[in-house]
Amino acid sequence: MRLTLPRPAISRLGIKLFAVILVVNVAISGLVFLGVSRSLDQGFIDYLDQTQTQRAETLAAGLAEEWARRGDWQWLRESPRAWHRLVRRQLWPGAGPAPVGIERQLGDPRDFVLHDGTGLPVIGLPPDDDEEAATLRWLPIEHQGERVGTLGYRPPEQLMARMERIFLSRQQRNLGIIIGALGLASLLLAGGLSWWLGRRTRSMALATRRLTEGDYGTRLTERGRDELARLSRDFNVLAATLEASREARSRWVSDIAHELRTPLSVLRGEIEAMQDGIRALDPDSLHSLSQEVGQLERLVADLRLLSQSDAGALEVQLAPLDLAESLAQRLEEAGGWLDDSGIALEQAIQGPAWIRGDASRLRQLWSNLLDNTCAYTRAPGRLRVVLARDAGGPVVTWEDSAPGVPAAVLPRLTERLYRVEGSRSRASGGSGLGLSIATALVKAHGGEMTAAASPLGGLRWSLRFPPLDDATLREETP
Repeated sequence: MRLTLPRPAISRLGIKLFAVILVVNVAISGLVFLGVSRSLDQGFIDYLDQTQTQRAETLAAGLAEEWARRGDWQWLRESPRAWHRLVRRQLWPGAGPAPVGIERQLGDPRDFVLHDGTGLPVIGLPPDDDEEAATLRWLPIEHQGERVGTLGYRPPEQLMARMERIFLSRQQRNLGIIIGALGLASLLLAGGLSWWLGRRTRSMALATRRLTEGDYGTRLTERGRDELARLSRDFNVLAATLEASREARSRWVSDIAHELRTPLSVLRGEIEAMQDGIRALDPDSLHSLSQEVGQLERLVADLRLLSQSDAGALEVQLAPLDLAESLAQRLEEAGGWLDDSGIALEQAIQGPAWIRGDASRLRQLWSNLLDNTCAYTRAPGRLRVVLARDAGGPVVTWEDSAPGVPAAVLPRLTERLYRVEGSRSRASGGSGLGLSIATALVKAHGGEMTAAASPLGGLRWSLRFPPLDDATLREETP
């Protein structure tokens, strides 16, 4: 079942995302502005100082040429406009357009002062304005080694007081435009991201809520290859696992009820037959009742073992143990059992094969495998048991002859109470828990048990156990 979600008008995630993006962008803009301001304070003033000095030297050289041509400064005293034309011609030669901005500010004729050779002002400050004169920088105007005048000019620090107002107003306007653009971009970005992310997270939240309410059929749509897509896939796997677990639990309860009902029905029938006098209360009748009780006890014991395994509380006393010796001894003891079942035993056991194991649990493991072989292998049959070692540790291969099982049901053989023929009858022997118990016992020893088709025509079980290294063996062996 796929989820169809309503679209809320406001997304809290979108609001948070918008706020974060906006704050980050504004902070970045502020840092850039501070960095530019610091750069102006440290580097731009030096540049302006050099530029203003070069312009003053150029103007001083031009004034010296004008004095040489005219012989005095009287023409400038009589015509202040001539001063403006002279400054512009000296600083910006050619017929180009008048400069603008900072260039104009640096070449403003009002920022230059001219005194004659005796120190009297020609253009600019009056002679009694000593305080203002002290703030100027002065360059001599010489002709043929004789000082004919002095040119004063304002340093960049004074010019900047006037230009800062212009510059700051422009920067504030530009910064406002930048912040406004960043706010709009943040709004669009946060809106798009919040719509996309909020839509996917809302579907996950709704699906999780449904899952907690027991709707294990809920599935998320998997889109893309990003982390959210992987999370959707993991969620779907979790939902499928929970759904399968619920179905298995229901089937498990049903199967247990069926398995318990059969011996209880037999017991009830025999007891009622004895009460009605149909069957005598003799040793044979009591023996039959005892067999049914024993079957119930074995089933309850098997169920208890599996529940302990599921809870991780299976009692296993691990100690250094020779797997080859344990297996060979149990096969030797089961010789008569196999002969009665018409099964010929072939074995190739290479020892020693040391592992950390529990002798009683391993004996229970071999017994369950023998019981499964004797119950389902047709006589005359064959059983081949091989113990070998490889890089991963000891491996026990348990193969029997026909009948086999379809390849499709091999992974289900270790499911509890599962039988290939689908019957709940106990005619084939066992409760259907033997292979599940065998798998749990192998797992308790840190190993794994897998099924495959056998070349003999039946089943092939591969049991792999972790090895015990020589150093650990010497430490733990008394």
